[in-house]
Amino acid sequence: MPAPSPTRRSRHLLLASLCLLPIHAVVAQQPDSSLGTPPVSDDTAAPQADDPPPTMIPHGEWDRLWLSGQANFISQWHPAFHSPYQGKNSLTPEAQDASSRVFTLYTGLRVTKTTEFLCDVQETGGHGLAEALGVAGFFNLDVVRNPTLSKAPYVARLMWHQIIPLGGKKIASERTPFSLFRELPERRLEFRFGKMGLADFFDFNTYGTDSNLQFMNWAVDNNGAYDYAADTRGYTFAALLEYHDKNYVIRFAEALMPKVANGIHLDADVGRAHSENIELELHGKVLKHRPAGVLRLLSYANHANMGDYRDAVNSWLANPTSPVPEITNHPLETTVKYGFGANFEQPLADWLGLFGRWGWNEGRHESYAYTEVDQTWQFGAAGNGGRWGRKYDRIGLVFVTNGISHDHARYLSLGGLGFLLGDGRLNYSRENILEGFYTLHAWRGIFPALGLEYMVNPGYNADRGPVIVPTLRLHVEF
Repeated sequence: MPAPSPTRRSRHLLLASLCLLPIHAVVAQQPDSSLGTPPVSDDTAAPQADDPPPTMIPHGEWDRLWLSGQANFISQWHPAFHSPYQGKNSLTPEAQDASSRVFTLYTGLRVTKTTEFLCDVQETGGHGLAEALGVAGFFNLDVVRNPTLSKAPYVARLMWHQIIPLGGKKIASERTPFSLFRELPERRLEFRFGKMGLADFFDFNTYGTDSNLQFMNWAVDNNGAYDYAADTRGYTFAALLEYHDKNYVIRFAEALMPKVANGIHLDADVGRAHSENIELELHGKVLKHRPAGVLRLLSYANHANMGDYRDAVNSWLANPTSPVPEITNHPLETTVKYGFGANFEQPLADWLGLFGRWGWNEGRHESYAYTEVDQTWQFGAAGNGGRWGRKYDRIGLVFVTNGISHDHARYLSLGGLGFLLGDGRLNYSRENILEGFYTLHAWRGIFPALGLEYMVNPGYNADRGPVIVPTLRLHVEF
């Protein structure tokens, strides 16, 4: 793609100017914390802002109803970078820019003290750089990876949420679009059934989960090696059961897998395709005179019609009927991909905390639902602007490094294509990313942000890059 035209440069400057202006509107805001809010907040959660977050107008305090929404606009650009060759699934080496948008309407109805129903409607549009191809830790989590999908609004989440008390002690609970209850039993079972995003409940991290106000990279806001069950837009049908106690949570989910890698259609034949996910969440003090930290330990197993990188390569070498090995060239069969993950968060003060993730999967079967990462780890720091009198601002810096298995790398080096990667050949090296951001609370529910991502070895290819990606984001809560 040629360098950005003056018109495109002007569009970026206009968006930057708009981010600095107070925008007047008469809408309500979805609640959030100063650092990010988990689906249900217990009294062991990380410190939050002392006062409620600002809103466009005060949110209606209906006891049984919930109505809120958000809009997120992200505009990114990268200059030309070194690339002696490129393939069908490469990040375009010429300078380019792209913008995306996500609108979400959250609704909920609490019918009893223990039962509620939640429904969210979403609309997405725009594009990602190179249509989200060519890198494993892509720069914009809001991008839908199939630009041919309909732009019509769709139901993102549709859930039945049931509380089963196991004790008489109650704890306060912050109302969010995922839970409308003002108080909950300290010991309880929570059951959810319907359409949901597994990443809303598994691998959550207070400091690095929210692309609206925090980091924007796929491999930062989520564990890149967690190939969680989802369609192209990130949602699936699942049953989720959680057991909550004072200092720990255990959650398990059974979910549907897509019919093909990165597919929009889910496979309803659970005998052939399904996913098990289990996570243990532990709360406790690790550092003296510091708030309690959180450790989450994750495991998953996906059953689906997934190809085997080693078999694809060996079959092609023995009988090269196509120009390159093809991971989809295999009989219909159910194979298993499994993996493990861990993440931690440790508040250091009421405005600052440390966080990190580690992830690994077996790397022999194809990446199928999230992204092409087989090993990952990250470490970062994030917080709010309370230290300098801006408690609703957000700030963060993180380093993440991604890798793939030997079988996966050999498949790509011979010209094979994954659903994201494929430079035609590969000089393998780990994909390393540094991301920083600052989100400004401009006025009520208006949050403009500046971000910068620096990537070495895009798509695990030492022959290409590095790539630098400046970002403008405008987030509106209503």
